[in-house]
This record gives sequence, structure tokens and C-alpha cells, in this order.
Amino acid sequence: MAQVTVVIDGKSYRMACDEGQEDHLLDLAQKFDRYVGHLKASFGEIGDHRLAVMAGIMVMDELSELQHRVKGLEAEVATLRKTRDEALAKADRTDAAVIGALAGLADRMEALSSRLTTKDVPAG
Repeated sequence: MAQVTVVIDGKSYRMACDEGQEDHLLDLAQKFDRYVGHLKASFGEIGDHRLAVMAGIMVMDELSELQHRVKGLEAEVATLRKTRDEALAKADRTDAAVIGALAGLADRMEALSSRLTTKDVPAG
């Protein structure tokens, strides 16, 4: 288990994390520190615990908003997939209809060609 020291509101905290996650944890701590700094600048000294709770609520609000957006995007993707599948099915039906029409036309052309060739052949 790796350990890093993060700084939140000017105070150092030693934390453990999985190996290779040190930079990620430091980045998260810096982002959280920005929330705390923003609140401290807005409200002044209101206590470490209160600042931490308010910053945590801000982070959770942002997370909630992002989860809502992800659900919306997932629904949009599902709609697009359904539309694509319907379009592919329609294209398959159209292809089958065109192939059938072309086959019928080819049969008619062969029959016409056969009749024309029969009429052109002089009788013996």
C-alpha cells in the first residue's frame, strides 16, 4: 500500500492508497482543496468541519448532476441504437424488395428475349 501526503486548506494529511494511484489521489485532493478554498473565500473562517462538510456537499451536488447527465446520455444512446436498428431492418427489407423486383424484371426480360428469339428464327 502506497502513502501520500495531501494538503487541504493548508493542512497536511497522510493517506494510504493503492500502488500507482498516488498521482490520482493528489489530484483529487487538489480539486477538493479548491472547493474548500472557494468556500473559505466566500464565507471566511467558519470552521474546518463545516468547510469540509460544505465542500463535500458541493462535490456530491456536482456528482449528482453528472450522474443525471449520464443517465440522459444513456437514454439518448439507447434511442439512437433503436433508431439505427430500425433503419437497418428497413434497409434490409428495402434491399430484399429491390432484389425481388430485379429478379422479376430479369425473368420478364429473359422471357421476352426468348419470345423474340423464337419469332426471329425462320421456320424450316
